[in-house]
Amino acid sequence: MSVNQQDLDPDSTTDVGDITDTEEELVKKCEEIWKDMEEYQNKLSLMGTKTLTDSNAQLSLLIMQVKCLTAELRQWQKETPEIIPLTEDVLVTLAKEEFQKLRHDLETVLSTIQLKNEKLKEDLEREQQWLDEQQQIMDSLNVLHNELKNKVMPFSESRIFNELKTKMLNIREYKEKLLITLGEFLEDHFPLPDDGNVKKKKKNIQAPTAQLITLHEMLEILINRLFDVPHDPYVKISDSFWPPYIELLLRNGIALRHPEDPTQIRLEAFHQ
Repeated sequence: MSVNQQDLDPDSTTDVGDITDTEEELVKKCEEIWKDMEEYQNKLSLMGTKTLTDSNAQLSLLIMQVKCLTAELRQWQKETPEIIPLTEDVLVTLAKEEFQKLRHDLETVLSTIQLKNEKLKEDLEREQQWLDEQQQIMDSLNVLHNELKNKVMPFSESRIFNELKTKMLNIREYKEKLLITLGEFLEDHFPLPDDGNVKKKKKNIQAPTAQLITLHEMLEILINRLFDVPHDPYVKISDSFWPPYIELLLRNGIALRHPEDPTQIRLEAFHQ
């Protein structure tokens, strides 16, 4: 202690006395705390080892804290506080250490903030890119909306009715043209047989008494039956149907026989 006092300046004797008083007060407080801890520890040892319930579970934690504080107090009692001489060099050294520590902390904070700023900058660039893309989409949609808005015409029931009527008339005209063309084609390439040819082909068979119909008429009967009675499209084969034409329709898949009655045929539903 005398050596430390000699190193101090004459003006610092009052500070050394204050430090000594503080040390003595600290030692007294530690002793008082130690006495209280020993007293509590003796009381706990008298209670014996008992199983703790949920209500006094906190007591076990307090006992562990007391043991830790006791060991720490014994360690502090073994050490003697070192009084640092309050010279100018010591103060400068302490100040430099504090400044170095403060500088290190500030550099750490600065590095962290820079990293955060870089991340925020990247996020901002991505958000700005996304915003530009959305703006382009919005501009395109606005242009499309304006174009569609200019193309929209006022709704008129009479106008739509007239358009549908015109379309139906055109379809009917086209249908008539197709039927006429089909009739001409069938009359040219599939005419009715002559009586002489029928008699030559069927020498030993009696000629049919019913009037034969053309292939065109047969197809019209099958078509009308298919669309007028779709649930029962079969037509009874009569004597007016020439057998070679019936065989022609069946072999080419244009007509089908009834699965249970071979005397009935129907037109293949090409439209389905």
